[in-house]
Amino acid sequence: MAYSQENLAEEALVSRRSRLLGAKSQLFYDEPVHLVRGEGVWLYDADGRKYLDAYNNVAHVGHCHPHVVEALCRQASLLNTHTRYLHTAILDYVERLTATFDASLSTAILSCTGSEANDIALRMAQAATGRMGIIATDATYHGNTAAVSQLSTRMPPVGGRARHVRLVPAPDSYRHPDAMATGKAFGDAVREAIASLEQDGIGLSGMILCPLLANEGFPALSSGFFGDALRAVREAGGLVIADEVQPGFGRTGSHFWGHQRAGFVPDIVTMGKPMGNGHPVAAVVTTREILATFRNAFRYFNTFGGNPVSSAVANAVLDVLEQEDLVANAFDVGAYAQGLLRPLADRHECIGEVRGAGLFFGAELVHDRKTREPAPDIAEQVANRMRHRGVLMGKTGIHGNVLKIRPPMPFSRDNAAFLIGMLDEVLDEVGGVPA
Repeated sequence: MAYSQENLAEEALVSRRSRLLGAKSQLFYDEPVHLVRGEGVWLYDADGRKYLDAYNNVAHVGHCHPHVVEALCRQASLLNTHTRYLHTAILDYVERLTATFDASLSTAILSCTGSEANDIALRMAQAATGRMGIIATDATYHGNTAAVSQLSTRMPPVGGRARHVRLVPAPDSYRHPDAMATGKAFGDAVREAIASLEQDGIGLSGMILCPLLANEGFPALSSGFFGDALRAVREAGGLVIADEVQPGFGRTGSHFWGHQRAGFVPDIVTMGKPMGNGHPVAAVVTTREILATFRNAFRYFNTFGGNPVSSAVANAVLDVLEQEDLVANAFDVGAYAQGLLRPLADRHECIGEVRGAGLFFGAELVHDRKTREPAPDIAEQVANRMRHRGVLMGKTGIHGNVLKIRPPMPFSRDNAAFLIGMLDEVLDEVGGVPA
């Protein structure tokens, strides 16, 4: 097949990237997209082709939102420095941010990434309890520092997993609905992990989880599902850490934070990507007592965390969420999109289950509805074929077979209808792929 100039230019760029960033520096899609511009829910490549962004919670209020860009430029033109000088921007932001939580969660540390935030959260739990043990699910992801990468099973740690880490089976609402009815099975698994830590003389510092279980495939959870497990953690003297990097800032539509939707109050909350609309800013929110204990135990300082520019940008994101009523939009458009997606299951045998919350939804793909055999190969093909139709989306889940649709918050009903229409066409093409 003859290559076009576009193909040759793309190959050269991929080769250059591999040489400079490493051969396994990850890219999306079989044919990577060379993006050069973004606006709202749209992204544009080097040839001017536009793509509907149905993946990025990074640009939470829309790519290059004018209000956020203006706030960044205005503060950057005045001052940017670290936080060992007095400045009101970080204080104003933390007051406004913590007002969205339970009254007990009134203090914060700002950092640059969600990985850093989760790393801090683990150390907070260690400082508060005097113990090291940490529990997570066996299909999660909480970042890439040395500490939090211990919690991921995708790339086993060099030298083996640390003795203080216990991973419990991630809930699977599609294959084991009975076990999902009350959360008891999940709670029992957490108790076993706690007992194991005690038996090894380690003890429990806490449990970290995403309230939506996003990387686990966002299973359909019953109301109060986490209650039994979190009671077990607290009875053992551990803390509860909610990782809100994906469900936070109104993503689920019904609540501002995922833990509020799930019906519990954590001891520590972490957040990242959506907080700065693409600008690197993240945070850990906790109680005054836990923060004071952490400050006494660790001489923690982050040069860029909470700098004036980051604080101004994060504050502007909250402005847009309020002014454009984007949480309500997530609820409305998310429900509308799932309403369009569910009937596709009547026409496409590979759709096993449709689920989600607000503007985080998708479908679990299978080779056989009776056996519920996962179809990660179909999910991979769907994501790549959607990319060629101008829609960017991904896949996730325990088996890598759950279509992941997580667009910017201004996503509209028209955008949703366009996406589901394209998905219907793609599923016609790939749904019959044999196991």
